[in-house]
Amino acid sequence: MVPEAAEAYTRAEQSAPESSSDVPRSSVCVLIPTLDEASTIGDIVTDFRDRGFDNVLVIDGGSSDRTQDIARDAGARVVEQSGAGKGQAIREAMTYVEVPYVLMLDGDGTYDPEDAKRMLEPLGDGYEHVIGNRFADMESGAMTRLNRVGNGLINRAFTTIHGAAFVDILSGYRAFTADSFERCAPSSDGFTIETELAVECVKQGIDTTVVPISYAPRPDDSETNLRPVRDGGRIIASMYSLAKTNNPLFYFGSLGLAGVISGGAVATFVLYRWFVHGIGHNILALVGAAAILLGVQLLMFGVLSDMIVSLHRDHRRRLERLNRLETAHGTDRERSGDETRNSRHSATDASQRDRSKPTRPGRDGE
Repeated sequence: MVPEAAEAYTRAEQSAPESSSDVPRSSVCVLIPTLDEASTIGDIVTDFRDRGFDNVLVIDGGSSDRTQDIARDAGARVVEQSGAGKGQAIREAMTYVEVPYVLMLDGDGTYDPEDAKRMLEPLGDGYEHVIGNRFADMESGAMTRLNRVGNGLINRAFTTIHGAAFVDILSGYRAFTADSFERCAPSSDGFTIETELAVECVKQGIDTTVVPISYAPRPDDSETNLRPVRDGGRIIASMYSLAKTNNPLFYFGSLGLAGVISGGAVATFVLYRWFVHGIGHNILALVGAAAILLGVQLLMFGVLSDMIVSLHRDHRRRLERLNRLETAHGTDRERSGDETRNSRHSATDASQRDRSKPTRPGRDGE
């Protein structure tokens, strides 16, 4: 898009009337975590401000280049994080957010500010967390083959383990309410933050949806901080570990099944050696029996934990339903009270007007 056309589009977008589902830009904080993104951060901040987003917060991880100065000159509020890691940066940045909605994206120039409206619309429709699907419109060269395969495996594993098909759980383009982030209460420090947010959305029953976005390659002079093999392994480990409280049947059941299978294999070997060769392996027999017993106990513990988690979710849903009903009744009572007061005021005013009218003299007074 040529600059003149882009400027005209921006003016038209800002002047267009907002629909009932639109989120006011004044209620949105654009949150951008950065680390050595001097080549891209200026254009990103400028583009968002040109589109009417005046509240742009850049949380920087101690960049060695001019990222902070460029972002500040472009009109963003810049905060240098006190710790390290993307997850810690986001948690710290949220302490500076004073508006109800957050639009979060990476500062590497791969995400398009033009998709902001599409990301925010579901929040106006009642959703609490929105994930941008990069695979819907991914430009050539935006993701290496290794990263694409890894993302696919991780997304499938997430669906299997946590039972939700979010399509692209590692997407860095998110829109969410500040309240839902507090309920998620993520603790991850690194690149596992997106995975933990997705898991917590399922665990906490947060209304989540996925919208298509575009995804562009990083600029040639911009280096990624992601290490596919190392960080991919950490993401998978985090996903499995988080199943402990979200899907305990899978977590403890898989451990128990591994124990039963390994113990059964050892027991089979011991029995084979005893019956075929007449050689006993007392220690191996004890190890096999212990592994089978431990595996069965883990399976039973997984079933029990799953029942407890299900009951907890049922109770939480009931409490949320009661809170919504109480809020609705409170609003109705306030509305009826206002109507009663207004009717009383109207009756009082009418009575005063009647008393203030001059009385017409009767025939006796003529």
